[in-house]
Amino acid sequence: MMEVAYVCEWEKRPKSNHCPSIPLVCAWSCRNLVAFTTDLKNEEDEKVSHMVHIIDTEHPWDVYSINSGHAEVISCLEWDQSGSRLLSADGDGQIKCWAMADHLVNSWESSLGSSVDGDPIVALSWLHNGVKLALHVEMSGSTNFGEKFSRVKFSPSLTLFGGKPMEGWLAVTVSGLVTVSLLKPNGQLLTASESLCRLRGRVALADIAFTGGGNIVVAATDGSSSSPVQFYKVCVSVVNEKCRIDTELLPSLFMRCTTDPVRRDKYPAVTHLKFLTRENSEQVLLCASSQMGSIVECWSLRKEGLPVNNIFQHRSPVVGEKQPMILKWRILSATNDLDRVSAVALPKLPISISNTDLKVASETKFCPGLGLALAFHDGSIQILHRLSLHTMGVFYGSSSSSGASQRPGDEPAIKRQRAGGPTVHFKALQFSWTSLALAGVDNHGKLHMIRVSPSMGQMLDMNTLLRHLLFLLEYCMVTGYDWWDVLLHVQPGMVHNLVEKLHEEYMRQNQALQQVLSTRIVAVKASLCKLSSVTAARACDFHAKLLLIAVSSTLKSLLRPHVLNTPDKSPGDRLAEICAKNTDTDIDKVMINLKTEEFVLDGPPLQSLQQLIQWVGDFVLYLMANLPNQGSIVRPGFGFLRDGSSLGMLREMMVMIRIWGLLKPGCLPIYTATSDNQDSMLLLFRLLTKLWLCSRDEGHPQEPDESLIDECCLLPSQLLVPTMDWLPVNDGIICKLQGKYPLRLQFGKPYSLPGLNSAAQVEIFSRSPGSQRMDHLRCLHMGVCPTEESKACTRCGCVTMLRSPNKTNAMKQWEQRWIKNCLCGGLWRRIPSTLS
Repeated sequence: MMEVAYVCEWEKRPKSNHCPSIPLVCAWSCRNLVAFTTDLKNEEDEKVSHMVHIIDTEHPWDVYSINSGHAEVISCLEWDQSGSRLLSADGDGQIKCWAMADHLVNSWESSLGSSVDGDPIVALSWLHNGVKLALHVEMSGSTNFGEKFSRVKFSPSLTLFGGKPMEGWLAVTVSGLVTVSLLKPNGQLLTASESLCRLRGRVALADIAFTGGGNIVVAATDGSSSSPVQFYKVCVSVVNEKCRIDTELLPSLFMRCTTDPVRRDKYPAVTHLKFLTRENSEQVLLCASSQMGSIVECWSLRKEGLPVNNIFQHRSPVVGEKQPMILKWRILSATNDLDRVSAVALPKLPISISNTDLKVASETKFCPGLGLALAFHDGSIQILHRLSLHTMGVFYGSSSSSGASQRPGDEPAIKRQRAGGPTVHFKALQFSWTSLALAGVDNHGKLHMIRVSPSMGQMLDMNTLLRHLLFLLEYCMVTGYDWWDVLLHVQPGMVHNLVEKLHEEYMRQNQALQQVLSTRIVAVKASLCKLSSVTAARACDFHAKLLLIAVSSTLKSLLRPHVLNTPDKSPGDRLAEICAKNTDTDIDKVMINLKTEEFVLDGPPLQSLQQLIQWVGDFVLYLMANLPNQGSIVRPGFGFLRDGSSLGMLREMMVMIRIWGLLKPGCLPIYTATSDNQDSMLLLFRLLTKLWLCSRDEGHPQEPDESLIDECCLLPSQLLVPTMDWLPVNDGIICKLQGKYPLRLQFGKPYSLPGLNSAAQVEIFSRSPGSQRMDHLRCLHMGVCPTEESKACTRCGCVTMLRSPNKTNAMKQWEQRWIKNCLCGGLWRRIPSTLS
């Protein structure tokens, strides 16, 4: 049900190891970045530094540690909805906003912040942007993504002119203040504070949720289980360039354990208070604790009819009069006495939790998003159903400080004897965005990554398991969230079926949605193929396809219509249409049908794009030369030989490049031919067209005829075939997590165990120590030992130089497209020059 995937520890243990009472905070973003805090003590001056550490889950050792500058212990961490900015708040009322420097996951800086001096922050949240997606488990068998994942009508917390959501954050302090900071479009910060109610009282715990109408609900308690848990409605507005906050008291509740004579004094303190989801202010989870144990209760806000006094029962009702309704908190469920709870994690997957949906989920055995996690002081974790609080799964930690381990699942929990001495337990716990993984920080400052089974221990047949994983991969594709945590559960034998089923589902969508998801699905397929040595070469094909799509759209975007009153179709569309209709193998005859004046460009842009044009030329030559070589071992490039759309794209670019070569011969791809009078582009276009004709009907592809294969066999004797530098084998951790035993990692030390793919590498992957290093985005050679600082993609490993060597606008525009994300959508991280 739950297994440790890896444990990452510090070489020198942080201060938190010696001071377990200091709270640790953890937060997991939708881009699979994990932030957590520790406190480090300087042995010389006894000064404590409050550190924020940020990792991407694929390279956990590459930690970026920030000396936050907070004067007191950090109490809250909160990622924004895009997963690119982080808020941190402390016990002195300071709030800081961290953003990536140069869009690198291992480089962060704080340029914004607000403060409520001396008033500790107990709850923190970004304002809601109005985007809410519902995931319908009951529609998982549907072929339409729009039925599986629907946009829910939800208003932003605050809107600018035109309905655009305004960015900002909201915090609750110990003294009962609510403070709001708004980010104006010009970069300035608008801040205001207001008391939650007229009679301000101490707030020990609080949480923040949002309503569909754009309001904010704050739950607060003074920490005593005998005191009421108060709820407040907060409305934020901007009046005359000033931020205004209005608050209103909502119905409150008393925990049931305080009304139970047996438990009245057993659990004196409320230790955890959380709304079940940030978009549902009507369900709340409460945990009361003592030094010996805890109890958890789940409450729901319901509309109830107000009972009418008997005096008014018999009066004749007014036509249309309805019974008056009031809102009242009712307990949904409660646990029995538990061990002492140390941390709580709630699922982020937005599944509907109505009774019908829960019934469907139990029938389909789809468990992600149904359970919440409780960590205990004995080192164990329990997954409880989010409404009924029934136990769905248990993870038993290790009592030693070496980390957590999984014990046999069939041994009853009651029979386990806990070892004496200090136990490792989790101080902070966070679910991933698909609820298939848990990140936990223990009292020694170690980071644990725990797989959470999608079936929660139920016996599933392979088809059902594949359907669940496919459903979550589709969800990530539609939302743009990172799918790393889904890959944790994909075994090498599942890869081929998942890729095929994903492609089938994608092809059933309408044309508009296919266009939106066209690059994202290729990136998902590439990630999947890297998990198996059998499909590793296909991963190279998918990355090459991403580059091909990007180069094609960039080159086509340079075309301009000759006259201003443009027809319906752009020059790029007309080029694609003519090339699809014209099956002539002579490139010059295809050119005759085009309006060449639309291809007239200035010389400098063409010359600056020569490296991209050269890649297209080399790629076509490599594909054609390797057509006869595709044998039992699947080599990179194999996927293109039956991909009619990609071959058609290459034909279009060859025609475009041929026309540009007439204007600026220097931009043409350079081939090393054995004959001086060899027209290389003419030859390659002819062979490419023949191959395209075999595969353009993707429903009924034909095998290449013998004459084409014979001509391709002669290519190496006519032209020097380049060695294509495919993407490096990813140095991330995901390929090494296929085993059942947790990996031991250390922060700051790259993990060097050979990956899954290295055992069965085809020769195209291997690189000699003296081989040239490539800039995969600019298609440039960087030399054997590059001195330039580089960055690499966290997902696919694509390497490119950090600073641009180009000065022309055309190439700068190309580089700007990938300034934030890689071709595959992954984030960038700075790497040492020796690794590039």
